Amino acid sequence: MDGDSIRVTRSVVIPLGEIELRFSRSSGPGGQHAQKSETRVEAVFDVEASAALTEAQKRRVVARAGRLLRAVAQDERSQSRNRELALERLVSQLRDALRIPRRRVATEPPEASKERRLEEKRRRADLKRLRRTID
Repeated sequence: MDGDSIRVTRSVVIPLGEIELRFSRSSGPGGQHAQKSETRVEAVFDVEASAALTEAQKRRVVARAGRLLRAVAQDERSQSRNRELALERLVSQLRDALRIPRRRVATEPPEASKERRLEEKRRRADLKRLRRTID
């Protein structure tokens, strides 16, 4: 991650200015430090307002993940570490939404596997035939 932008993929770089960071108090027990420190970080990215994404990329992300991407981190005690975690989670969501799934290429099973399947069927049929009672 650079100082003023985040690389999502080889072709997509998001400026930090497009990501809104919100800070609040973390939940759970904590004592004196936790009651007055705003260490919980929420990173919000508005996909449709982004200038870093093309229209096709925006459509793909909105269809898969929604108009707003949101990541929350309150794992650590420090706000800076939670900020890093929230940004990493946001980038991961965006990367997954941008990924184009590969098309499956239909192939035929090899001749050897067909033969193994038929041989197993013959073996099973022979076994069942031997179990039958003779009238």
